[in-house]
Amino acid sequence: MGGATTTRPATDAGLPEYLATLGLPGIFDVHVHFMHPRVLAKVWAYFDAAGPKLGRPWPVRYRTSDEDRVATLRAMGVAHYSALSYAHKPGVATFMNAWCTEFAALHPESLHSATFYPEPEADSYVAEALEQGVEVFKAHVQVGEFSPDDPLLDPVWARLERHAVPIVLHAGSGPAPGRYTGVEPVRRVLARFPDLRLVIAHLGTPETRGFVELARAHAHVRLDTTMAFVDFWDDDPSFEVVDHLVDLQAKVLFGSDFPNIPYPYAHQVEALARLGLGDDWMRDVLWHNGARLFGRA
Repeated sequence: MGGATTTRPATDAGLPEYLATLGLPGIFDVHVHFMHPRVLAKVWAYFDAAGPKLGRPWPVRYRTSDEDRVATLRAMGVAHYSALSYAHKPGVATFMNAWCTEFAALHPESLHSATFYPEPEADSYVAEALEQGVEVFKAHVQVGEFSPDDPLLDPVWARLERHAVPIVLHAGSGPAPGRYTGVEPVRRVLARFPDLRLVIAHLGTPETRGFVELARAHAHVRLDTTMAFVDFWDDDPSFEVVDHLVDLQAKVLFGSDFPNIPYPYAHQVEALARLGLGDDWMRDVLWHNGARLFGRA
């Protein structure tokens, strides 16, 4: 593996200089959350109470207004980012999607994002979202407590496969396992819809090896780096697949989980740089792979 020659960024303020040394126009972050304020408040309340479940506190570092967080991303050199919401029960996806459409109109540097849930209306509102120009969907198996191969999602997967629209899918069992998390339900979906543009969030932690195998086996399955290799975890299984990430260089996308992270944004970049996979690998992960996938060069 080629060693990196560029100094690792130590602070958020140092990110623009680091990106300049790599010759990049910015960071393309595929895993950022902007949500309706009421929804985001509930997400933050979850993390505030997550300490006992995770065995450690989870302080949300960037707990500010939408506009302040947009300004923070710009100041750090994040040129494009998703605005992910995830439906956690029936009947809320359209409400979330309407808010995300308004956000995208105000912030053209963001990806027009949407979500869905296994419910009879899902195919209809996913079709409407696509007509409105949605560029990426988010689904969260653990929070939504649904199986990716729920029959109610069959028409959704078929439509998204036809339209070749990426889906950021949180299917791994981290940070806490769910009834339907893991590799096998996703494998069953891909057996029926092999051309889905899935982006497996968090490298699929902790089932990282299994999700790496899916990325190898399916041309359009990718992985995002969200919260992988950072110092927050005592035992991160992502380190077991570092060698595979070299071979999968073109399929690894940068993700951060901003704003819901318990450490500085720059630490995610630093954690990847210190793997020593080389500046070309960092260039692809931080910018080129996302720009190619979403046509946002």
